[in-house]
Amino acid sequence: MPRTGALLRDLYAKLWDTFGPQGWWPGETPFEVALGAILTQNTNWQNVARVIADLKKDDLLTPQGLNLLPTDELARRLRPVGYYNVKAKRLRNFLEFLASRFQSSMEVMAECTLADLRPLLLSVTGIGPETADSILLYALHKPTFVVDAYTFRILARHRLAPETCSYEELRQLFMQHLPPDTPLYQEFHALLVRLGKTFCRPRPQCDSCPLQDWP
Repeated sequence: MPRTGALLRDLYAKLWDTFGPQGWWPGETPFEVALGAILTQNTNWQNVARVIADLKKDDLLTPQGLNLLPTDELARRLRPVGYYNVKAKRLRNFLEFLASRFQSSMEVMAECTLADLRPLLLSVTGIGPETADSILLYALHKPTFVVDAYTFRILARHRLAPETCSYEELRQLFMQHLPPDTPLYQEFHALLVRLGKTFCRPRPQCDSCPLQDWP
């Protein structure tokens, strides 16, 4: 509906005016961004940053470098991010996928279209929609919207989406009502995370929220 698009644009403008640009996603290379997307599930970014810094210090922050590590050594290095055995397996699955399909190159991977890449990424064991879309949007600069718990909470509380909607339904809400603009999607998602962490918590801080009484 036209009104939905107008509301989403207004929401973006209000968040931008309040918080300004967020500068997401931290990472010096596409592979570093992809690695962060895989490791950040169910942990905080400080733990992920610590792991990435240690790998970088030891010249292991490449697909080829990590592929040389035995899985038990890889898991040991991932210990700070929690669920390290599970995440080591997920990362190993991604590394094998990257090697077999794209010559261990994120640049080669980026040559594929979003329509081709998304189902391929979702076929990798341990890569769910949020992680796949994070890799596509932030590492490969493909115009797909990332949905997370903050997105669900904010849009449900402001009656832009039902609490029961699926990940794909909420993703399509953004993609059908906004232009396919990668920088816009990157910034919008980052601003929603900022709002969720600062105000729209499980116990919301509505009195000081920039969306108080909106829409």
